[in-house]
Amino acid sequence: MILNKLVELDFFKNLSKVSIENNIECYVVGGFVRDYFLKRKSKDIDIVVVGDGIFLAKKFAADLDKKIKVNIFKNFGTANLKYKNYEIEFVGARKESYSRDSRNPIIKPGSFHDDIDRRDFKMNSLAVSLNANNYGELIDFHNGLRDINEKIINTPLDSKLTFSDDPLRIFRAVRFASQLKFKIHENLIGSMSILRDRIKILNSERIVDELHKILMSNKPSIAFITLDKVGILELIIPELTNLKGIDEVDGQKHKDNFYHTLEVLDNICHSTKNLWLRWAALLHDIGKAPTKKFNKKVGWTFHGHEFEGSKMVYKLFKRLKMPLNDKMKYVQKLVLMSSRPIVLAKDYITDSAVRRLIFDANESVDDLMTLCEADITTKNINRYKKYHENFKTVRKKIIEVEERDHIRNFQPPVSGEEIMRTFNLKPCKTIGIIKENIKEAILDGVIENDYHQAYELMIKEGNKLGLSNGK
Repeated sequence: MILNKLVELDFFKNLSKVSIENNIECYVVGGFVRDYFLKRKSKDIDIVVVGDGIFLAKKFAADLDKKIKVNIFKNFGTANLKYKNYEIEFVGARKESYSRDSRNPIIKPGSFHDDIDRRDFKMNSLAVSLNANNYGELIDFHNGLRDINEKIINTPLDSKLTFSDDPLRIFRAVRFASQLKFKIHENLIGSMSILRDRIKILNSERIVDELHKILMSNKPSIAFITLDKVGILELIIPELTNLKGIDEVDGQKHKDNFYHTLEVLDNICHSTKNLWLRWAALLHDIGKAPTKKFNKKVGWTFHGHEFEGSKMVYKLFKRLKMPLNDKMKYVQKLVLMSSRPIVLAKDYITDSAVRRLIFDANESVDDLMTLCEADITTKNINRYKKYHENFKTVRKKIIEVEERDHIRNFQPPVSGEEIMRTFNLKPCKTIGIIKENIKEAILDGVIENDYHQAYELMIKEGNKLGLSNGK
């Protein structure tokens, strides 16, 4: 099969010319070829060179434009460069072997066939020749095209060896299944289960990177269900697997919060590309496992699960070596507040309640509403419609209150410095008390978010505390 359309890019012809001039074989391999058949756009191109990949990269760059910078990684025998929005990487054909305690390969020069055999999955083992005798020809040693057509993920060699050598490939398999909606071959599922403890040799950063890619897929639940099935999810995020199962006492049950969580996650993926909002959806109910109790009068309860869950977010981020920065605090806030709009949507909505929601959520209020809408997983059509209509009402009320009262990023109109000047005070707790009372009055609707009304209340509050403003 000749792939004329794939190799019609002008720089492939340049690369072929340079390789022929230097009597070197080279091939386009991996994801770029796979994505061609999947009709997915790809800007990352891998070139396998039977010989010195760094040498060919330099020659190719010089032929295109002497100003092109070639990044060389001598220890790995690789080089890369950027051209026309493409990232092109060159690597010499190699054989790989692995030590038991590392996923970093021991590399030796090898044949083109050796290099194809070391690929993680059959669909990634496809290659296209850039050589004179068969330019544009598809090379498919392991029936990778058949796997793409049948939507199957399988390994070129024995899957136990593939996953044992580099257990990150387990995460890559479930990530590809989630991204492409492919099915993982049953042999691979068995090998993943057997080798699940091998993931302990992986750096947390590499695992998190794969989790991020999974979360950014259209249906992340596919990956998380597979990770749970093979016993890996409980090793990396036990907070999720602890949510599994349905307990029953006196005929009263609660929903399976694990599968509910994955449904919420899939729901939110229809509404946002925000990675950290997707994290919030994944973690929004993790506090339910430690707070679950049965009360004979009301049944199953999860009192305070939002507060408990927000604390667990910090511990989880720290354990996975994720950034303990504003992103983490954002996820914590959304988990902590995840039930607030739900309460508003059920009851009569007061301006005061909406003001407090806007004040507490601040810039995250719209994301919070998106999370709560994704949290509607009832299969009752009437309830589903009713809940969504209620949330539309809450959103409308948020817009109305915000336009009138300007609560986002709200600061009391009267500053601490003005309170100090007015009452001739030095820094003390009294200033904070007056500011807090003004804030509460605005949020409760006693006064408007207006300087003159706030100033008058400041005088009254000061007088109540026995302060004199000199008048």
